[in-house]
Amino acid sequence: MMKVHATASTFVFCRFEGEGWKIGLVLQPRLGKQMVPGGHVEDDETPAQAALREVVEETGLQVRLLRRASVPLPQDYPLEVVVEPWWTTLVDVPRDNHLAEPHKHLDHQYVAVADSPDPVAQAVHEFGWYRLEELADLDLFDDTRRLAEFLFPHVDVLDRAEATVGGHGSLLPA
Repeated sequence: MMKVHATASTFVFCRFEGEGWKIGLVLQPRLGKQMVPGGHVEDDETPAQAALREVVEETGLQVRLLRRASVPLPQDYPLEVVVEPWWTTLVDVPRDNHLAEPHKHLDHQYVAVADSPDPVAQAVHEFGWYRLEELADLDLFDDTRRLAEFLFPHVDVLDRAEATVGGHGSLLPA
């Protein structure tokens, strides 16, 4: 039976004065590819919390997770609501530092905006900002390239949407 690990990854965008939107990518040292920040969900956190933690750890950035469009719950709903991923995908993974055999990652994928391109903490990976036109020259996984190219034309509208999570990564509804 194939093991499945929960992971969270985040497509991080930032608007640069006079240059427009750029996506933030880390160089994953083990794989040698540019990737969106992400990693395993720990036992004591939700996927949204893991997404925020991984962004800070890997890039040093503070970000706002953007909510995807969905039907809202009633105002008096009695349970805590966490930010939903934009997509959840199942990824085949070779053995890695978490498991010595091939397994799968159930990846919760988020979209976020950094209000500043400047890190607030020390990053553990090499990090850079890239324009849409630069993606063709980067060594990316095909799924990452496709989603990044798909998101770029929509980031401006998504950032302005009222469904943004409030306050630099707060997990409470706006």
